[in-house]
Amino acid sequence: MLRKGQIYMSIKTIYANGKDEVEFLKQVSDRNGETDKKVTAIVSEIIDTVKSGGDKAVNDYTVKFDGKAPEYYEVPRDVINDALTEADPAFVEALLNAQENIADFHNKQKSQSFIDTKSNGVILGQRVRGLERVGLYVPGGTAAYPSSVLMNAIPAKIAGVKEIIMVTPPLKDGTANKDILVAAAICGVDRVFLTGGAQAIAALAFGTETIPKVDKIVGPGNIFVATAKKILFGTVDIDMIAGPSEILVIADDSANPKFVAADLMSQAEHDKIASAILVTTSERLAEEVKVELDRQIKELSRKEIIDESLTGFGAIIVCDSKDKAVQLANDLAPEHLEVLFENPLEYVGRLDNAGSIFLGSYAPEPLGDYYAGPNHVLPTSGTARFFSPLSVNSFEKRSSFIYYTEDALLQAKDDIVLVAEREGLTAHANAVKVRFE
Repeated sequence: MLRKGQIYMSIKTIYANGKDEVEFLKQVSDRNGETDKKVTAIVSEIIDTVKSGGDKAVNDYTVKFDGKAPEYYEVPRDVINDALTEADPAFVEALLNAQENIADFHNKQKSQSFIDTKSNGVILGQRVRGLERVGLYVPGGTAAYPSSVLMNAIPAKIAGVKEIIMVTPPLKDGTANKDILVAAAICGVDRVFLTGGAQAIAALAFGTETIPKVDKIVGPGNIFVATAKKILFGTVDIDMIAGPSEILVIADDSANPKFVAADLMSQAEHDKIASAILVTTSERLAEEVKVELDRQIKELSRKEIIDESLTGFGAIIVCDSKDKAVQLANDLAPEHLEVLFENPLEYVGRLDNAGSIFLGSYAPEPLGDYYAGPNHVLPTSGTARFFSPLSVNSFEKRSSFIYYTEDALLQAKDDIVLVAEREGLTAHANAVKVRFE
């Protein structure tokens, strides 16, 4: 707990020596821990009940967990439209400006179908199209993020997804969060249902009498939502299994400590187990960032959460070179990586493992969360080593096609038969040989 007049020194300082920083970064990577068996058991029961009980089971769980039945199960279209027309015009304009940037960036990601014709009559190709139906989970209450609606729905629409089904928990009065409805209207979400938690994920995965079965579920949620998505992966596709938010700032002596402190806290406010780390070559900057943390935190609404996050999973790591800072960044593979070096663009080609990279003093992480265009749904917990941000490609499916003439297959016959018989798959070989007997 922060006390009046306290000097904010709870964030630890680590001097990189090849051991201490490695131990700390392992602690950060391991903070998700083992899957909570109690949560898994609860979620598994909810999934089974919804699978067999349909709408009634979904509504029963909504009453149990949210306190009362929503005003309506499916939000009427006129309620969605009214939310948009009655909204603060400045808020709508901000979302529209963000939508334009997000769409402009994601339009460049769209894949193309192709046909490759060979001189011997062979035709090969790939057909790309959007998924049929996608489910979008949007948290409600105090964790309602209209920006997440934009980041998930816009690339889905660009990919050609035919129908987007949104689920979101009702507010305590049984209605929908108006800001979420505004974003849904702007992005062209097709249907909105007032239900949340694991029961909403199960409803999307299996379908109920009212909620359609979807092909993929995207969007953030609490541990029950994340666990449900993990269990149901395979029954339905998912975006990713997201862990706590994280930011890594690598900085040299040219960085502004005011900016660094603000950026660290912008992620620490998400969760008590969010991680915010500064790696710097400057001891002066390290000390001045601590002073700025103490000064700025006092004015922030979520200072208690920030304090716990920085105390538990925050650190300032002082190292002897920018090369070492880059190495640590690649080892940690953070969700968000800020590069506050004097010439940040020089390092883009060396930063291999990060969800999204923010370059220079005037590209703070919230710019990516809300406005710039690249997606803010990013891999966490070191999975940026092999996972990528949500994109248009996440909502596309591909089929290849093959056409061979008789002569072309004859030319390939001996090679195919040889390999098939070496693998012991004589029926494979026979399917080719029989055509020429």
